[in-house]
Amino acid sequence: MTEIPGDPVKGILCDITGVLKESAIASDGVAIQGSIEGLARLEAAGIKIKFVTNESQITRKELHAKLHRLGFSMPEDSIMPPAFAAIEFMKQKNLRPHLLVHPNVLSDFDCLDKEKPNCVVLGDAVDLFTYENLNTAFRLVKEQNCELISLGKGKYYREDGNLTLDVGPFTAAVEFAADKQAVVCGKPDAAFFQAGLNSLGLEAKDVVMVGDDIVSDVGGAQKAGIRGVLVRTGKYTSTDENHPAVKPDLIVDNFKSLVDLILSKL
Repeated sequence: MTEIPGDPVKGILCDITGVLKESAIASDGVAIQGSIEGLARLEAAGIKIKFVTNESQITRKELHAKLHRLGFSMPEDSIMPPAFAAIEFMKQKNLRPHLLVHPNVLSDFDCLDKEKPNCVVLGDAVDLFTYENLNTAFRLVKEQNCELISLGKGKYYREDGNLTLDVGPFTAAVEFAADKQAVVCGKPDAAFFQAGLNSLGLEAKDVVMVGDDIVSDVGGAQKAGIRGVLVRTGKYTSTDENHPAVKPDLIVDNFKSLVDLILSKL
């Protein structure tokens, strides 16, 4: 398929890792070929862009700095991480979190009271996903009826070329054991995509979501009424093109290819 179905594209919800850059543990990663130039071309053409990410290992400020070191130039407030959505949700519900998140993002939650927690927040805690820590989270949810909040619910991502478990499987384990559904702040939750649309100031029919996750990016967007575009970069595998439940509106080799298609229609 070489056409973007539907109305002309006026705005893009864009994933970051796997679409604009490849991830690495010990460095800022590497910009995917054509992505820096592609964003500049879209901006020059007046296409609106918001970056919807499930990144929960670093703060938005740190992510923004990392992207700038790679050569990108988007403003910090154009990046929408799940922690911000979770904080807003907890403020609205008067929730006090027990945090099982990466140490790098703890400062994002400094604005919240954490005494006598009445909710549990799971992020991409990596090595902190120990039996002891997960069991503590489970007990709070099961025995004290704490709300369970997940910063996104991705299954895995690609880092240094290798597939790596994301927060989703750990959230699913606590959900299963505690018989309680998590509130997902991030992709694939429809409210997160709607927040992206609100930020763009556009209707779903005028927007596409581009990502490398067939379920969280493409499937999540489609459930929110947004066209979903899959890139063959990042965590993509060939089996994604025949996913039993999610059928992308378009599959492209990379972000640059999508940009070429969008601009060819202007």
